[in-house]
Amino acid sequence: MPLGPAAITELKPVIVYVGLGANLGDPRRQLEEALARLAAVEEVEVLKVSRFYLNPPLGPPEQPWYVNAVAQFRTRLEPEELWRALRQVERNLGRVRGERWGPRIIDLDLLLYNGVIMSGPDLTLPHPEMHRRAFVLAPLAEIAPQAWHPVLEKTVGELLADLPEDDRNAVHKTES
Repeated sequence: MPLGPAAITELKPVIVYVGLGANLGDPRRQLEEALARLAAVEEVEVLKVSRFYLNPPLGPPEQPWYVNAVAQFRTRLEPEELWRALRQVERNLGRVRGERWGPRIIDLDLLLYNGVIMSGPDLTLPHPEMHRRAFVLAPLAEIAPQAWHPVLEKTVGELLADLPEDDRNAVHKTES
């Protein structure tokens, strides 16, 4: 059951990790704009942001490569509220949901939320595919190698090391 506004402000701040990705338009600018808009959300504070990583698309091959990053936030928002804020930022930046794994102007995924394990119609925590994706694990390991996956009971660094070498090598840090 969702908490009301009074209860939310009483929650202690928690640490969360959000994956960011884009491959249409100017992906770096879109990630920077998404971070700025998330920083402007009440009860959300940006703590760390990984470098940007360039990687091939997961879906249809005839699309541009992606730029991905991971950000660490401190928030008092409950998971569903944060998820709604992420979706609102996507919409405000022009995201239209279409083909699964298709090209996109921006993609924001709630990866980890303070050790919470949950599964709902819109939100599953931890993100159900993060442990299979080097483009998520590499930037996450850069800023939080000891972050804990509460279902798999491994650190992010261990999950990244578990991926095949070809997957890890397909993800490249950008210059800045």
